[in-house]
Amino acid sequence: MRKAIFPGSFDPITNGHYDIIKRGISLFDEVIVAIGINAEKKYMFSLDDRKRFIEEAFKNEPKVKVITYEGLTIDLCRKENADFILRGLRNPADFEFEKAIAHTNRRLSKIETVFLLTAAKTSYISSSIVRDVLRNGGDYTVLVPESVKIK
Repeated sequence: MRKAIFPGSFDPITNGHYDIIKRGISLFDEVIVAIGINAEKKYMFSLDDRKRFIEEAFKNEPKVKVITYEGLTIDLCRKENADFILRGLRNPADFEFEKAIAHTNRRLSKIETVFLLTAAKTSYISSSIVRDVLRNGGDYTVLVPESVKIK
């Protein structure tokens, strides 16, 4: 079984994340969306909300599992018997950052990182942009899946 971990903070999930997960489903038997917990980071959305947004977005997709985790992603891969880490790349800066992490993960394990380029129509979207739009009262709905509903 080919399993991939798609790690991130998903604060919140964006249409870019959604696209990578949907495309990952065609490559892997299971895509585990892993929401990382970092006590040092301040999140806009609670862990429960972030998890719910993703679960609702993929409620009809049995190949997607949503979990939370702390620690190294490669340790989570071992725990979940996943041989791959799935990552999306929006731009050259993402590539340079992700390349260093992928090399480190390969040095520490046999886990392969698979990169997918984001779709052109979502390549400009990031969670930080969505949060900025939200803070300033803009229309965030064109940037995120329908499951992201702000109260």
